[in-house]
Amino acid sequence: MAVFNVAIVGAGSGGATLYRMLKTMEHINIVGIADKNPHAPGVLLAKKDGVFNTTDFVELIRKPGIDVIIEATGQNEVQSRIHHVKHGDTAVMEAQAADLMMLILEEKEKLLEIKKIKGELSAILNSVQEAIEVADMNGLIKYVNPAFSRVTGIPEETRIGQNIFEVSPDGALAQAILTRKPVTGQRKQVGGSDSEVISNACPIEIDGSIYGAVVSFQPITDIMKLMEELKNSCNMIRSLQNRLGQVSGSKYSFDDITGRSQGMIEAKLMGRKAALTDSTVIIYGESGTGKELFAHALHKASNRSGAPFIKVNCAAIPESLLESEFFGHEKGAFTGATKTKLGKFELAQGGSIFLDEIGDMNLSLQAKLLRVLQEKEIERIGGSVTIKIDVRVIAATNRNLKEMVRRGEFREDLYYRLNVVELHIPPLRERKEDLKLLINYYVGRFNRKLGKKVKGVSQKAYERLYAYHWPGNVRELENILERAIIKMDSGEEVITHLHIGQLAAKPAETGSWCPGEIVPIEEMEKKMIKRALDEFGGSLEGKKQAASTLRISLATLYNKMKKFGY
Repeated sequence: MAVFNVAIVGAGSGGATLYRMLKTMEHINIVGIADKNPHAPGVLLAKKDGVFNTTDFVELIRKPGIDVIIEATGQNEVQSRIHHVKHGDTAVMEAQAADLMMLILEEKEKLLEIKKIKGELSAILNSVQEAIEVADMNGLIKYVNPAFSRVTGIPEETRIGQNIFEVSPDGALAQAILTRKPVTGQRKQVGGSDSEVISNACPIEIDGSIYGAVVSFQPITDIMKLMEELKNSCNMIRSLQNRLGQVSGSKYSFDDITGRSQGMIEAKLMGRKAALTDSTVIIYGESGTGKELFAHALHKASNRSGAPFIKVNCAAIPESLLESEFFGHEKGAFTGATKTKLGKFELAQGGSIFLDEIGDMNLSLQAKLLRVLQEKEIERIGGSVTIKIDVRVIAATNRNLKEMVRRGEFREDLYYRLNVVELHIPPLRERKEDLKLLINYYVGRFNRKLGKKVKGVSQKAYERLYAYHWPGNVRELENILERAIIKMDSGEEVITHLHIGQLAAKPAETGSWCPGEIVPIEEMEKKMIKRALDEFGGSLEGKKQAASTLRISLATLYNKMKKFGY
């Protein structure tokens, strides 16, 4: 078939439609397009395709070899000029014929678009996992997707053409056609099969008219499987929430540690140096000196600061649970182990673990901790899989580990494994020059916490605080100042010695510790335990201070309290 050379005059919306359709025809060659508007839609299309375009239609129609000129402007002067200028053997299709041609081409475009949409819809319906069935208003089944046959076992060719009111009159599809309303969550057996399903059906409405209905459904077994997967996902989320609840970052830096005394300057300087390594650090200091504060700062200043910082108080966890806390356990490892639990070392992976009061750890667990430090691996209780770990250990104690080693209460090999870097935190009585700084810090902090406007302490109150021996160290100072500020009446701005109250004298300066007559040691021990608890209170912090003052471990204090019925 011959190729026809075509020129288009007029590149508005109609001319652009003609251009697009003619461009797709195999035996049509578009010589060019003309429009006085250089930005007309047809001109822009031609420019994009590299087809000749001009604002002077005479220039176009004078081109040799044109078979047909399509005039799409509808303007008489343009038509007259075309007939005057064109070559004698060139045919002209004027606006009316062009309009008819455009209508035909537009309809063709619409049909192509409908065909495309139909193809896309068919691909979507064929790919979904839910079974789908469509019927018209008379109940004639027009379509089922592949999932329908998979779920029901009914072949497509058998189902299409049947009537839904005959094969499944009580189903959701039949109800949606009869009621012309959606049907949701219906649980029934598919007509013609043994499959029990959950169905959702909806009428097909176009321009206000109902043309049929569509139903989608899934087998009950799939629903149950999804519910089981949802349950497992919820369990996993709860497990992750528990894990996240135990994981935290460091809260304090070395800049947050208050103190300008020589002892504190040296401790912070050593801490900053130790933070730059992965070496194990042990922090020595009495109860209440701020050992945990230093542990936070060590982690924050290290290259592990973005990883977890996990704290374990070895004195606060019962010995029977310490191993599980450290290394975790598998589900069913022992009575009460209803789920797998990650230990502190796993939670600290990539970060730091702070073992506070490590001197209270029993010898059996000390041996297992030594293996972790040497081998860099753990096993959960009840588990058989070895888990590699990368954790920096920071330990702390208020006890003399070297003396404990001598007495056989602490493993010597663990002591040397832990004692790579020593940090000694001086007690408050040895750094009294920091007292004013600490008082100002805590007064400001409690002002914010309690909504007060306290300006400081009186000279007499300061002298009393300075003379005190501070067995509970900075933590005791914190408690005394908070209690004093709470006591203050509205309008009072200065803490006086009356707010502070009478502070206990040093143990060495009083003879009240020994009665006037000789009594059994056990009776004396009972009195000292009671006096310490009365002095410092029954809270965990109070018990720690009592144990520190009595020079015994927290675990020993608990044993004595149980023995004496406190």
